Amino acid sequence: MTPPATSDTQNRLLPEAQRAQEQRAQTYREKALKMYPWICGRCGREFSGKALRDLTVHHKDHNHENNPPDGSNWELLCIYCHDNEHDRQSVADSYAALKPGGKQETIATSNPFAALGALLKEKK
Repeated sequence: MTPPATSDTQNRLLPEAQRAQEQRAQTYREKALKMYPWICGRCGREFSGKALRDLTVHHKDHNHENNPPDGSNWELLCIYCHDNEHDRQSVADSYAALKPGGKQETIATSNPFAALGALLKEKK
């Protein structure tokens, strides 16, 4: 049985898209490494030689397509600080999902203490 044409298209386009993304990343990574000292912007660890691979380019606005030539959207972070930054962003996004005014949606579907006031009044 012949696979559908969309499968062929996907098999061809996916590697092309991945290569294009890697080429873009190499471009801004190389630029950032030329612009900035090889030091993590968070922990201050210095990098050189083979360890330089552990220094990543972080997009401050989290938009990987926003690569201004002056590097104003980039900062160099070690892989640990970079992961931490994205974890912190995930938490911030979760808090942003709260309703306006800081009120969280009610999660509980029952109120086990609803009749407690009436029960306490009966005992008096």
